[in-house]
Amino acid sequence: MTELLFRTDAYLKTARARVVAIGERGIELDRTLFYPLGGGQAGDSGWLVRASGARLPLIDTRKGDGPDRVLHVLAPGAELPEPGETLTLELEWPRRYSLMRLHTALHLLSCVITAPVTGGNIVPEKGRLDFDTELSQLNAAHIERETNALIEAGAATETVWITDAELEAQPELVKTMSVQPPRGAGRVRLLRIPGIDLQPCGGTHVANIAEIGAIRVLKVRSEGKHNKRVEIALSGSG
Repeated sequence: MTELLFRTDAYLKTARARVVAIGERGIELDRTLFYPLGGGQAGDSGWLVRASGARLPLIDTRKGDGPDRVLHVLAPGAELPEPGETLTLELEWPRRYSLMRLHTALHLLSCVITAPVTGGNIVPEKGRLDFDTELSQLNAAHIERETNALIEAGAATETVWITDAELEAQPELVKTMSVQPPRGAGRVRLLRIPGIDLQPCGGTHVANIAEIGAIRVLKVRSEGKHNKRVEIALSGSG
């Protein structure tokens, strides 16, 4: 298992870690601050820095086999560290911060649009949610205005843990139809935005929704009978 430092501090930009294993799919460390691709959120990138000062470019982070195992993917042709070696981890912070802001904004979007969520995706440039609703119910100007009003009001986000049994007793907490929160570990991580939202989520988020800044709706379109897509970006990006 990899100690997931981003779960307790999404703002951590550097840390030390030891190489546990090196395989064809990536490098395993005993701890990491890099978020692996999952829940619709892109994996982190950055650098693994050796004691010599050599900076190994990390281009992606993926989930390994088994719970809480993370694979760190280096750029093709990059030199490899040695098993047991201690490295300094450096996060590509501007990219991660965009992901954090967009991910939190999608939580607000799911509150402005009260329909089942059928899918989602977050990359640094934009984020989107798909909803099982009629296209006529999605007005871009209204969605943008209401989401920005929530952001402007500001609210601190909170991490909450509940047991598997508590989640089973409150199925309404799960908004996503396509992705179910992982069960079996005994507890499930939730994101709470007081007075606005509470739902299972393992991603990275800003400490206060005011940090998101204004968003803009890029597109509202149909992706099928049960999938109507709303795509957003951070205001001033792109």
